[in-house]
Amino acid sequence: MNGSRIAAVGHYQPAKVLTNEDLAGLVDTSDEWIRSRVGIRTRHIAGPDEPVDELAAHAAAKALAAAGLAPADIDLVLVATSTAVDRSPNMAARVAARLGIPQPATMDLNVVCAGFTHALATADHAVRAGGASRALVIGADKMSEVTDWSDRSTCVLVGDGAGAAVVEAAEESGIGPVLWGSVPEMGHAVRIEGTPPRFAQEGQSVYRWATTQLPPIARRACERAGLEPADLAGVVLHQANLRIIEPLAEKIGAVNAVVARDVTESGNTSAASIPLAFSKLVERGAVSTGDPVLLFGFGGNLSYAGQVVRCP
Repeated sequence: MNGSRIAAVGHYQPAKVLTNEDLAGLVDTSDEWIRSRVGIRTRHIAGPDEPVDELAAHAAAKALAAAGLAPADIDLVLVATSTAVDRSPNMAARVAARLGIPQPATMDLNVVCAGFTHALATADHAVRAGGASRALVIGADKMSEVTDWSDRSTCVLVGDGAGAAVVEAAEESGIGPVLWGSVPEMGHAVRIEGTPPRFAQEGQSVYRWATTQLPPIARRACERAGLEPADLAGVVLHQANLRIIEPLAEKIGAVNAVVARDVTESGNTSAASIPLAFSKLVERGAVSTGDPVLLFGFGGNLSYAGQVVRCP
């Protein structure tokens, strides 16, 4: 076998839901102000006893169950996150321990909001090169832990959650070539810095970059998969802001695609946003097995990564 495919997906969100009305009791904001600027209605918030690896393990367990696999079938675990508190053991090792995966290779990737699509490409490369047979690829972040809840410009944006995919060897590739890169000199536009670490961004800079510079890059990712944007059945962009998602999707030209808008109920969950939104599309039947879907992450470091995948 010289290809790889996504065998199954899964997602998880904490039970606590924080509404716009709830936020209006914390900072000077309102439901109308938040909806008109970012399109978010609700977000899920993890409690102090729900660490990132727990969110990740729940999503991964669902993906494994959907694939009909046991933990012992996995030999590579990749976790995309930028909100890990401890440096070692890494998140991937913690997830493997929670799930009882014996002797996997374990790696974390910190590419912030583009983390999952970078991790998916890494798993694809590892499987096709023979370095792994089956991989768990997880995006998980607890953004509530790095947020200043007195800053209305950022606290209205974030949520917590995780999404996962099982990647396995296949005769024909179901994961298209990745197109990835960054604008490191503009890395200051999205930051998680300081002690304690806090999330901050230059919203207008990110908006202009995403809506003007990224559409041709996303179209090139389609070209690498041998498809036109009009051939796509679905588009799952990083769920940052509805005012970014909608114009970006329109400029890509995916006129026949279902566009994920999970940001409205989940907020910006960073590396979790793409697998979380993709898993929900699959779960509700908005896209079908074999359908081509563009996954396109962007944000922190002003990094981006996108590929066309076939739905499990």
